[in-house]
Amino acid sequence: MLVESPPEQSAAQAAAAPRTRHGVRAAGLLAALAVLALVAVASIAVGAKAMPLADVWHGLFHYSGTTNDVVVRDLRIPRTLLGVLVGLALGLSGAVMQALTRNPLAEPGILGVNAGAAAAVVSAISFFGAASLEEFVWWAFLGAALVSVLVYVLGGSRSATPVRLALAGTAASAALVGYINAVQLMDSKALDKLRFWTVGSLAAATMDTVTRVAPFLLAGAVLALVLGRPLNAMALGEDTARALGAHLTRTRIAAMAAITLLCGAATAACGPIVFVGLMVPHLARIVTGPDMRWVLAYSAVLSPVLLLGADVVGRVVTRPGELQVGIVTALLGGPVFIYLVRRKRMAQL
Repeated sequence: MLVESPPEQSAAQAAAAPRTRHGVRAAGLLAALAVLALVAVASIAVGAKAMPLADVWHGLFHYSGTTNDVVVRDLRIPRTLLGVLVGLALGLSGAVMQALTRNPLAEPGILGVNAGAAAAVVSAISFFGAASLEEFVWWAFLGAALVSVLVYVLGGSRSATPVRLALAGTAASAALVGYINAVQLMDSKALDKLRFWTVGSLAAATMDTVTRVAPFLLAGAVLALVLGRPLNAMALGEDTARALGAHLTRTRIAAMAAITLLCGAATAACGPIVFVGLMVPHLARIVTGPDMRWVLAYSAVLSPVLLLGADVVGRVVTRPGELQVGIVTALLGGPVFIYLVRRKRMAQL
């Protein structure tokens, strides 16, 4: 015999369910932050050069100029900080791009941002004599910004749709890749200087690089995080989003600005790193569901975990050499990409 629950009990259970989900998500985010802290410590303590933990501690808190102190303070700490910032940027930009284009396979290259940054760096090297990473940062950021504006205009400006933006970005990327290859073939100097950068690496990180890109990355991160609610509304469809009071044009412009800031600065600092922006938002949705506010928060934490973890693996597996983090993430991302493509429930976001 079925026994009906009292109305008061059912209402209490229904009210408690959202609080329970909120608590689970918050606990998961705290756990992810703890994992990020552990991976950051590993990034400082572990490297291509084997070093006792006592020497790592000495380099952190009792710097005296020894070789190990220099490795810890001047190489590993900037590398770890840059890894956290770039990972955060790739994760947030990937999540925003997937929501903006409503394409579950979108990642920071789909709107042409990475190609724009690389094209600007190639031009700077070949035509203006740029030679240092600090110069690359500004040129790459300029290229990313210009291509973002171009894609937005080609996509229809105020009448832009996710499909138009994706098509415009793909076309811009194809054209820019052709330009990059042509310049490199005609200018061996540009090819030599870009060979290391285009692989994607944190190895050249310095505190100067960190301080140069941090303002752009942090500004882009703040802008991306505040887009959670309007992106949730857009996921329900344009008509429903307008009925809920969302400003679609403003949201798209803000999303493109956030993507430009995040991808441009991250690509400039360490070259194009693939698959991080694709994988992490999907991993976040497994825990959070479709709520973009939580997806963005989780992506901002889990992406640095993945990037720093891949960087540590690359430094360890080929000792005393080093496997660049862009190669490691590509090796990890290939199987994940195939899995995502074959998932039946991933047709739309």
